[in-house]
Amino acid sequence: MTKKNVLRLNKEFKRLYYRGKVLVHGLLLTYCMKNRLGYTRIGITASKKTGNAVRRNRARRIIKAAYLHLEPAVQSGWDIVFVSRAKTPEKKSGHIQKVMEKHFREAGILVS
Repeated sequence: MTKKNVLRLNKEFKRLYYRGKVLVHGLLLTYCMKNRLGYTRIGITASKKTGNAVRRNRARRIIKAAYLHLEPAVQSGWDIVFVSRAKTPEKKSGHIQKVMEKHFREAGILVS
């Protein structure tokens, strides 16, 4: 994951929130939408509902670790935003990875 593969601008996040496909689970929200670029970009958010700064940072680290395991199987040309939930910091990245894989299959993002 390089710097160009990360969503940073508020308008990019809002575009996915309003126009992207949303997939819901008790541990993770996933917004996804095709982009016209030749590569996939991701963004990770953790609101104050997740907990204090330590819990929010842990949630982001867990989500990033889960995504890095699935990254080779993800099609290029997508924008994806992950939103942590309150229980996300309590789980291991393997559990989040299974949820993420399920979301990717529903959205048709996985190659294999």
